[in-house]
Amino acid sequence: MTLVKFKNPGAMTRFVGPSMFSDFFSDFFNDEVMPRDAFKSMPAVNISETPDQYKVELAAPGMEKSDFHVEVENGVLTISAEKKNEKKDSNDRFTRKEFSYTSFTRSFTMPDHVAADNISAGYNNGVLSLSLPKKEDAKKKPTRQIAIS
Repeated sequence: MTLVKFKNPGAMTRFVGPSMFSDFFSDFFNDEVMPRDAFKSMPAVNISETPDQYKVELAAPGMEKSDFHVEVENGVLTISAEKKNEKKDSNDRFTRKEFSYTSFTRSFTMPDHVAADNISAGYNNGVLSLSLPKKEDAKKKPTRQIAIS
């Protein structure tokens, strides 16, 4: 004997037809078959802090350096990218045109102690890396002993 878990326990007391179709379609189009984020184009971001800087790494494989736009305005760091592709195949019997478009924008509020004028960026192996150096007065200073007189 096999036990089957029903998503709707009251379905057994009702007419089986609609419930059966409803369960079939909800199971068929669930997250395992078609994940909700399959069409998201928001890249993952890692942010880390060292005593001297913040480091932002954004995963954007398939992009090129020229696809990115990074700007700082009023303490907000904005990273955006846009990539368009068009592929066309022609033959005597058919013409096929495929378009692809990817874009995203991510914004981050920077702490006041970031030296916005010295931010640097680089793109390597599908990862956009930004270095946000801290201002000198915000860097952690070594502990100093104070002599008691």
